[in-house]
Amino acid sequence: MKKVLIITYYWPPSGGAGVQRWLKFVKYLREFGWEPVVYTPENPEPPDVDETLFKDIPENLTVIKKPVWEPYTLYKRLTGKKKDKRVAHGFLKEDGKTNFLEKVSVWIRGNFFIPDARCFWIKPSIRFLTEYLRSNPVDAIVSSGPPHSMHMIALGIKKKLGIPWLADFRDPWTEIDFYNQLMLTDAANRKHKKLEKEVLSAADAVVTIGNNLAESLTKLGASNVKVITNGFDADDFGFLPVEIERSFTITHIGSVNKDRNPEMLWQAMSELCAENEEMNSKLRLRFVGKVDFSLKYSLDSHGLMNRTEIIPYLPHQDALRIAASSAALLLLINQTPNQQSIVTGKIFEYLATGRPILCIGPESGDGSMIIRNVNAGVTCEPNDIQALKDGVVRIYKNFTEGHPGELKDKIGSYNRKYLTMKLSEVLDTITR
Repeated sequence: MKKVLIITYYWPPSGGAGVQRWLKFVKYLREFGWEPVVYTPENPEPPDVDETLFKDIPENLTVIKKPVWEPYTLYKRLTGKKKDKRVAHGFLKEDGKTNFLEKVSVWIRGNFFIPDARCFWIKPSIRFLTEYLRSNPVDAIVSSGPPHSMHMIALGIKKKLGIPWLADFRDPWTEIDFYNQLMLTDAANRKHKKLEKEVLSAADAVVTIGNNLAESLTKLGASNVKVITNGFDADDFGFLPVEIERSFTITHIGSVNKDRNPEMLWQAMSELCAENEEMNSKLRLRFVGKVDFSLKYSLDSHGLMNRTEIIPYLPHQDALRIAASSAALLLLINQTPNQQSIVTGKIFEYLATGRPILCIGPESGDGSMIIRNVNAGVTCEPNDIQALKDGVVRIYKNFTEGHPGELKDKIGSYNRKYLTMKLSEVLDTITR
């Protein structure tokens, strides 16, 4: 069996979306001829913690952990946050307060911590792993980013040892939705782009989660880009079927930052409730995870807060159960320049529940196309209020009539085990 070293920042007990992709790949890699070895920080600063994910780690897996120094303690001290307060990702703000020191911190993060706040882990990791791999050889290495410091570690090892390298881009680097919020100087911007191009050019293969992002990475310098989407693990859905709630509850799982807040959707729902007494009595909104203050403000301004439930972060399995019992599931695509390429990991787990999806995002985007291809629900442009109203009415009508729709057979291609087979084929190719 061949061996692959996987460099990932996110690993249990880290929770949230970042951990799922490589936790599931590692779970199934042995079935396709690859023995994984995981390298991850001993003391990371994850957005959430979920100890239930330990159950997915294969027996006798080698997991190498080394301490990482990150500037979050200094950031919390500088901005007056409590030591145990977790730092939200993607510029999500739960309290709505922004002070001068936070803006200074963002500027420092973007211009001095390049490519990200884990940059101080790069050189120590290269030194340690270079010696480790000389005594414990592997056939390939994988880096998963963001954080893109993981790619810089792999690049350093590639230069020293020449081991075949697969770089996995779960999200973009310089084209990520919040890149323009980092307040970069011209020099810092050039450095980010230089490092990004060096990574893309040096990797033997680049893997990413959708077609639009694959095209972007190719234009930025990658020469061997493969698309392997995120997916769902059938093992996580053994509890199905479940009883569906009687109220018309639309649930969103995961964080909602200000770029995901669909203002016109709330206006559409408010108008529908005023026009339709039955819907007014049944409509409920539920958000499981962290939400930006702007979402609460919007819901309140449209008179929807009294029918809204906000639940803090839940363990993965608990969140899936809530999703599966909902009348419909809400998928929000960031309203940012890269929205065409955004394919959130929750799409595929939404599909696995069998519940209809209300997707708010560009009709031509990768996320919307997936939903239409498998007949999983309704997709609406975020600024077309009539389309939004029609979409909600369509899902509501199907719900009240007991016809939520039937998924096509294509969702099997999003099964984590199948996707791991596709990954193993890429690894086989670069190690021949």
